[in-house]
Amino acid sequence: MDVHDLDVFLLVGSGVLIAAILAVRLSVSVGLPSLLVYLGLGLVLGEEGLGVQFDDADLALAVGFGALVLILAEGGLTTRWEHVRPAIGLGLLLATLGSVVSVLVVAGAAHYALDLRWEIAVLLAAVLTPTDAAAVFSVLRAVPIAPRVKGVLEAESGLNDAPIVVLVTALSAGEIADGGALSFIGLIVFEIVVGAVVGLAVGFGAARLLRQLALPASGLYPLIVLAFTVLAYGLAVLGHASGFAAVYLCALVLGNTELPHRVATRSFVEGIGWLAQIGLFVMLGLLASPSEFTLWHLWTGLVAGAVLTFVARPLSVLVCATWFRVGWREQLFVGWAGLRGAVPIILATIPLAADVPGSRDLFDIVFVAVVVYTLVQAAPLARLARWCGVLRDDVRDLEVEAAPLERVSADLLQVHVPRGSRLAGVEVGELRLPTGASVSLVVRDGTPFVPHRTTRLVRGDDVLVVATRDVRELTEQRLLDVGRHGRLAGWDAADPA
Repeated sequence: MDVHDLDVFLLVGSGVLIAAILAVRLSVSVGLPSLLVYLGLGLVLGEEGLGVQFDDADLALAVGFGALVLILAEGGLTTRWEHVRPAIGLGLLLATLGSVVSVLVVAGAAHYALDLRWEIAVLLAAVLTPTDAAAVFSVLRAVPIAPRVKGVLEAESGLNDAPIVVLVTALSAGEIADGGALSFIGLIVFEIVVGAVVGLAVGFGAARLLRQLALPASGLYPLIVLAFTVLAYGLAVLGHASGFAAVYLCALVLGNTELPHRVATRSFVEGIGWLAQIGLFVMLGLLASPSEFTLWHLWTGLVAGAVLTFVARPLSVLVCATWFRVGWREQLFVGWAGLRGAVPIILATIPLAADVPGSRDLFDIVFVAVVVYTLVQAAPLARLARWCGVLRDDVRDLEVEAAPLERVSADLLQVHVPRGSRLAGVEVGELRLPTGASVSLVVRDGTPFVPHRTTRLVRGDDVLVVATRDVRELTEQRLLDVGRHGRLAGWDAADPA
């Protein structure tokens, strides 16, 4: 690539990025996943559209894995542990036992009903099984679902990539036939366990370091946090373990640690996640060749997707939910909301890059199934959530941003009072913050003022609270408790100021 090529690349790339970002608003307003818009952009730019040639499966696989690392990092950093904790059991079971059930059902149907040979049938089932957080929550951003349900979907989509990647890679390389089933199961357990240990170790180590480190610029915190998550991936892969398990768990730890500029970090990684999704889906759209789709591809994709959506997925949720007290309506929603997105299409490039016989047909089948059933599942999702009773109320937790004040060994907390918060109507003196914390400033309708003890907070206020390091966590927890339960929350739990 010379300077002229770079200029053209920057011109076209920036135009595509702007169009993709503007399309997000349209996709959210109509309740459809943005991935379909990005795939459409890729198809328009491709050889059957504007003529951009791209058929390098190896490059697509490498870029896809890189983008998936960033998407998983964004998922972990923006996931609240308090939502995932009560759902981690069901989410983990869906990512493991649920995946096994789904693979067995779809593979059997693909072999006996669609007459695919066993290798392609199992590959098709494995590729289609994992859910994709990016696809799920691009639809659910406008539909506030209950935290317990959101936690299940987040945990499942963050954890099910690791075992499926191992399975698809081993199938594509013929390792299962060479080493046997028991050896393969041992390999999966090893990769996931070691990857999880690496991710947790890097996450807790990085959290401890960052809590004691004062960087010279606030913009460096998001960069170093993201870098640590990618470091976890690299270390795990270097040790022949699951990098995807490592990056997600490392990000989950860092995203739920009290770090400086936490809100800014989450906003930054959300932007990185969007960028990764846009680049990934546009590239996959370029790789696809719709003119090569035959009626057989369409029929096979529709049947395989139907078996997955209406049989395998509900059955896997039912099998896993029997171990937990989950109502049938909630099971119905979890089963239906397991959308497929980038992950199945990325996984389909693994056998394509390995030149597995029939892998091009497999890619086309997966592409058809993902596009069609994403549309089918996304359209009624909001109404289904309401009917299943999994919509959450309008009360939202406070948005708390922290910045270090090194000279006085304190933190400055910026608290936003959202709609529905019970912090609205509470007087400053009624907050009863711990000794060592005080409200220093309130910004209302863009106008800052120093509050009195009798100043009553209102919705939309931004409140600045200074707290010494030793009471910073107690202060934040107190503010969260008042926001959820009102002025009488935990009367005996706080040290009155």
